[in-house]
Formats: sequence, C-alpha cells, structure tokens
Amino acid sequence: MIMKNAIQVAWVIDKQEIELLQSVWVEYLWFPLRLPVNVPDQTEEEAKELIKEIKNPYKSVVITYLDNAQEILDFCEQLWVNIIQLHWYISKQQLEIIKERNKDLYIIKSLVVRWDNIEELEKMVVELSPYIDAFITDTFDPKTWAEWATGKTHDWNISKRLVELSKKPVIIAWWLNPTNVRKAIQEIKPAWVDAHTWLEWKDWRKDKDLVTKFVEEARIGFASIE
Repeated sequence: MIMKNAIQVAWVIDKQEIELLQSVWVEYLWFPLRLPVNVPDQTEEEAKELIKEIKNPYKSVVITYLDNAQEILDFCEQLWVNIIQLHWYISKQQLEIIKERNKDLYIIKSLVVRWDNIEELEKMVVELSPYIDAFITDTFDPKTWAEWATGKTHDWNISKRLVELSKKPVIIAWWLNPTNVRKAIQEIKPAWVDAHTWLEWKDWRKDKDLVTKFVEEARIGFASIE
C-alpha cells in the first residue's frame, strides 16, 4: 500500500483532474474533507463518487482534521477509503484504537514544521511510529496560522533529519514545484513527494504542463538516489 518513490497530488476537484493525474502516473490522489479551515472542493457524497473512479494501481487518500478513532473509522468506511492523512493532533491511544479495529487502514500523520519545534517533531516520530504507516511534513504559516497546504517552505535540514530518524516512510509536502522537486529528493531522500499549490493556475485547477514537468523531475530525482 505504501509505495516507495511515489508521487501524490492533493485537492482533486473532479473526474477531469483524476484523468489528468492518472495519465502522467500520479499514484496517490488526495481529497481534503472535514477541515476546520479551507473549504473542500466537493461535498462528501461528491468525493465518494470521485473516489469510486480511482482504481488500482492508483490510490485515493482522504485528508482530515478528525482526531477521534471511531469517527475516523466511520468516515473511512463511509467514503470507501483505506488511506487517511490525519492532520490534527491525535493521541497515540486513539491511533492504537484505530489499528486494533481496522488493521488494513493505512494512517499518514502530519508533521507541521514551525520555527522552534524540531524536538517536538522528533518526539512525535518516535512515539507515534508504532501506530502509523507514514509521516508527512508541511510548513506552518505564522501570518495566517495555517498548518496545511500553506505553500510555504522550511529549512530542508529539518525534513532530512526527520527522514533519517523515522522508521516509517516520510513524505515531503512543502513548496514543492517542478523547479525544486528533483533537488529536494536528492538532498532529503523522502519516500514520496506531494504537491498541489504550485501545480495550479489562479482558477485552482491543475495545469497539465506543470503536473507533467513535476512528475518528470520527481522521477529523475528518485532514480538518482536508488
């Protein structure tokens, strides 16, 4: 389920974008739902219908701020997904409940990088690793207080440190674009890369040329570290 050297793109809007992303071999397609900030691009029923369109080898992932084990389990069952990214704070007790009740549900936990929290993130990696399947880094925006999809970068050495420390795969997902993704992969050596902010035009739709170039550069980067 958790592939090596994979590419994912978030905020999938409609069937047209699914077809675009699959045509250039983006393995993971992400749907943000039940967020305290940011308005989802579709209702949960609409997302469910889109998720039905995604067949192997492609995978659908739901991103959410839910933090209660039973709510998360019910939500995944409702949407027919078995990969979920938990972006809010969640206790290891709740994670343990999820794993006990559904061993087939793959959990990705966010690591939001601030200017002063490397020790907190290192502790989280150690403590939560037994209960999750992968981590994903993102960047806190001090201007808006947003913690996800900020389009902001951070010190790459922090992500590199987390990759080296973690026994689970680490995905990097901050300010990546066609011009820097190859270098980021070569320097940090993540399991996957994630993007969406810098693959879109002002109408928030994915641009085929930008997505294609991003995928090409990411493939080159991954091939160079094998």
